Amino acid sequence: MAAPSLLNWRRVSSFTGPVPRARHGHRAVAIRELMIIFGGGNEGIADELHVYNTVTNQWFLPAVRGDIPPGCAAHGFVCDGTRILVFGGMVEYGRYSNDLYELQASRWLWKKVKPQAPSSGLPPCPRLGHSFSLYGNKCYLFGGLANESEDSNNNVPRYLNDFYELELQHGSGVVGWSIPVTKGVVPSPRESHTAVIYCRKDSGSPKMYVFGGMCGARLDDLWQLDLETMSWSKPETKGAVPLPRSLHTASVIGNKMYIFGGWVPHKGENIEASPHDCEWRCTSSFSYLNLDTAEWTTLVSDSQEDKKNSRPRPRAGHCAVAIGTRLYFWSGRDGYKKALNSQVCCKDLWYLDTEKPAAPSQVQLIKATTNSFNVKWDEVPTVEGYLLQLNTDLPYQAAPSDASAAPNVQGVRMDPHRQDSNSIVPNSVSDTMNSPKTEHTAMKGTSVKNKPDVKASTDSNAILHSPLAANASNHNNYVVDILRKNEGPHTSANVGVLSSCLDLRTVMPETSVSSTVCSAQTMVTQQTIKTESSSTNGAVVKDETSLTTFSTKSEVDETCALPATKISRVEAPAVATPFSKETPSNPVATVKAERQWCDVGIFKNNTALVSQFYLLPKGKQIISEIGNADVPDYNLLTKQDLVPGTGYRFRVAAINGCGIGPFSKISEFKTCIPGFPGAPSAVRISKNVEGIHLSWEPPTSPSGNILEYSAYLAIRTAQIQDNPSQLVFMRIYCGLKTSCIVTAGQLANAHIDYTSKPAIVFRISAKNEKGYGPATQVRWLQAMAQLEQVGQGH
Repeated sequence: MAAPSLLNWRRVSSFTGPVPRARHGHRAVAIRELMIIFGGGNEGIADELHVYNTVTNQWFLPAVRGDIPPGCAAHGFVCDGTRILVFGGMVEYGRYSNDLYELQASRWLWKKVKPQAPSSGLPPCPRLGHSFSLYGNKCYLFGGLANESEDSNNNVPRYLNDFYELELQHGSGVVGWSIPVTKGVVPSPRESHTAVIYCRKDSGSPKMYVFGGMCGARLDDLWQLDLETMSWSKPETKGAVPLPRSLHTASVIGNKMYIFGGWVPHKGENIEASPHDCEWRCTSSFSYLNLDTAEWTTLVSDSQEDKKNSRPRPRAGHCAVAIGTRLYFWSGRDGYKKALNSQVCCKDLWYLDTEKPAAPSQVQLIKATTNSFNVKWDEVPTVEGYLLQLNTDLPYQAAPSDASAAPNVQGVRMDPHRQDSNSIVPNSVSDTMNSPKTEHTAMKGTSVKNKPDVKASTDSNAILHSPLAANASNHNNYVVDILRKNEGPHTSANVGVLSSCLDLRTVMPETSVSSTVCSAQTMVTQQTIKTESSSTNGAVVKDETSLTTFSTKSEVDETCALPATKISRVEAPAVATPFSKETPSNPVATVKAERQWCDVGIFKNNTALVSQFYLLPKGKQIISEIGNADVPDYNLLTKQDLVPGTGYRFRVAAINGCGIGPFSKISEFKTCIPGFPGAPSAVRISKNVEGIHLSWEPPTSPSGNILEYSAYLAIRTAQIQDNPSQLVFMRIYCGLKTSCIVTAGQLANAHIDYTSKPAIVFRISAKNEKGYGPATQVRWLQAMAQLEQVGQGH
C-alpha cells in the first residue's frame, strides 16, 4: 500500500465566480495554474468554455470569439503551449463529429482548422469516446465509437481501433492527417478508454499507453505503442491490475500513470462468466502504474469506498487535470439508477497531492533594516504553505569609520569622488537573484484598486502574511524592470522605456515585491514592475507560451491562515549544515559544529517579514510534517528579536498534502547598522538622443544630509574565478543631482544579466555623513532587438 499521506484528499469549497453546472463527458486541460474545461453534458450538451484558477480559487467564463465550436461530449481535447485542440465528440444524440477546432487561449480565439486528408486512406470518421494524445508536434488518435447508421435517431454502434497521426504547425494551424503503418497486434476496438504518452528521462523512445475502455463489455487490458518504431505490444505488469473499466481518467505525473474512477463490474459479479450481462457501477478506486517498472499499486481499493466525505465519491465521465504534482478532479456522474431511469452528476471539485513538494529557491532578501528582514523565495506550485527557518552564529561586526566606502562587498573599495570609467566594484554573490514579477491588466467592467497595506505581525496567530506585507507601505526601494511586450504591431522601438510620468502605484494591482541584499555596509534593493495592456475579460496573456489570469476581486487573503491541525512536529537531533556555494563567507565568522535551526513560522505566501524567531529546545532542530495532530503551539515558545549588524542564515521548505519537502539551499543576510541613509526611490528610465535618462528620488530616510549619489552600471568583464556569476559594476555618475545620462557608449559595455529575463543592471545609492547606504538596483529588461543594439553600441 502507498504511504497514508498520499490519500490526503482535499475538497475545494471556497471558490468564487460562475461555477459551471455539473456534467459528464467533458474534458479538461491545464495551462500553468489554470484548469480549462470544455463540453460534456447533463440534460443537454454544454458549449461554454469554463476556466478555474487553482491559485485564486476562482471560476470565470472567458469572452471567446472566432469560429466557436458547437457543444460536444466525449471529444478529444489536448493542450500545446497556450493553444488547445478539440476533435470530434457527440454534438447531439446519435450525431457525432469529426471536426477539428483550435483555441488560442492567449486571445481566447477559436478557429476551425481543416487538416489535409491522409495520402492513403480516408480521414477519421465522426466518433466519440476516442483518445487524442499529444507528443511533440503530433497528436495521436485511437479508437472510439462511430454510428453506422446515417439516421442519427437510429444509433448503430461500431467500435473502432483505427490509428491516426495529426501533424501540427508551430504556434498555430495543422498540416494534416496520416495513417502510420504499425507492427504487432493492434488493440481490440474500444471507446471510453484512456491513452497517455510517456518517455523515460534517461533513455528510450516515447510510448503511448492505452488502458481499459468499452467494447460491449469493460476492459482491463494495457497496451503499449512505441512511437518511434510504431510497434504495438502488451507489457507484462506486476501488482494488482485495476478492475475492468471505462469512462475513467488517466493522468501522468512523473513516471506514474494515475487511474481514477470509471464504470467497473458490480461487487460479487462473475464478469468472466457473463461479461455482457454483468451489472456495472461507478467506482472511486484509485491506482497507479509505474511506467518505468510496469508495476501497479492500489491506493484506494473498492473495499475502501464506504468512507464518506474523506475522498471523492464514485463517479465516471469526470475530468482529471495534473497541475504540478497535484491532481484535480471535477464533476462526472455517480451512476445510472435503473429504477429511476436517471443519473446524478457530481458538483464537487477535489485535489490530491501525489508527492512532497520540491525544494523552493534560496531565500532572497527584499529589504533589510536594523532589526528586520523582508524576504521572499520563488513560489512552488500547488503548495499549502512554507516553513521558514533561520539560525545565526555570526558575531556583531561594527561598520568601519571610513565614510567614503561606496556600496561594495568582500573588501573591494573604490573612491567615490572619481568619476572616470575605471571605478568598478564586484557585486555580492547573494545579489544574483531572480526578480519577482508583477502583472497588471485592465479588466472589462472593473477597476484595479491598490490593495491596502498589511502590517505583518510576528504573533503566532498572525504569522501567515500576504505578499503585500513584504513592502506595501515602503516606496523607497523601487527597481524598474521595463519589459518589451512581444505581442503584435503595437510594440515599437521605444519598448523598455518607463515614462517619467508613470505613477508606480497606479501600475500595480498589488504592491510588487522588491529584493534587497545587505552586508555590514551594503544593501541592494530590487523591485520588478511589469505592465500589461491587453484586456481579455478576466485573463491576460503575456505571449504564446505563458498565460496569467487576474481576479476581479482581491486575490490575496490578508489573513491567509493555515489550519493548525495540518502541521505536526517531530524533533530530531541537530545536524551540522555547511555553507552552500551561494553563501558568501565571513572572515570573522566562527562556524559551529552544530547549528540550531529555529522556526520563523509557517507562511501561506512566498514572502515574510522577519523581526523575531522562536527559540527551540537546546540542541534540537524541528522538522515539520503533515498528518498527525501533534501540533506545537508557537504561543508556548519564547520569541527572540533580531539584532542590528548580525548575520542570519535562512532556509525554507514547502508544505503540501503529502508533507514537507526538502529545504532550500542556505542564504545569509545581515541586519543593517543604524545611521546610514535609506535607498533612493522611484527610479525611472527614459530614452533620449544621448542614450537613456536615469532619475530617482531622495531616500525617505536620509538619516542626515545627503552628501552625494552614485550610480553604477554592471559591465562586461572577465569572470571572477571564485564566483563566475558575480557582477562587476562601473560607476557612471557621482554628484548631488538626482538624475544622470547614461550614454550609448557606456551602454555598449553593459553586461546582460540572465538571472531572470535579459536585463541591463544599474545601481544607485546615497551617502550621508556616516557613509553610503543601500543601493537601489534597477533591472532594465531588454528585448532581443534591443540586445543587438546594445551589443553594437547603438
